[in-house]
Amino acid sequence: MVLDTNVLVSALHFGGRPRRVFESVLRGGHRLVIGPAILSELEAVLVETFAWDAARAAAVRGELEALADTVSSAEVPDVCRDRDDNQVLAIAVVGRADVIVTGDADLLALGTFEGVAIMTVAKFDDVPPGQ
Repeated sequence: MVLDTNVLVSALHFGGRPRRVFESVLRGGHRLVIGPAILSELEAVLVETFAWDAARAAAVRGELEALADTVSSAEVPDVCRDRDDNQVLAIAVVGRADVIVTGDADLLALGTFEGVAIMTVAKFDDVPPGQ
């Protein structure tokens, strides 16, 4: 699974359903796929938007790199209006993720991309395990 930056930020900073989904990854319930684009954006948002200490944000980045399958996307599709969203699609495809969990309207509008389901945290959280 790929957790988009907005989901990771919500999980780490706010809690709720995003945190519950993230905790299922921590418990080994899902294989997390991540890439440099998501990691860089996450670190920047935590520091610049939410005033996290840079060292704390860097530590979270390191923990995610250790936890997840980190992939570099060589070929980025040109599907979404926002180029950052294209990076998320590439990470999912290269990392052979089965789902992207996001709150991004442009990604959600696609529904699926090359066999990868794209859904909200709420929808993912409502899917029974194993489906």
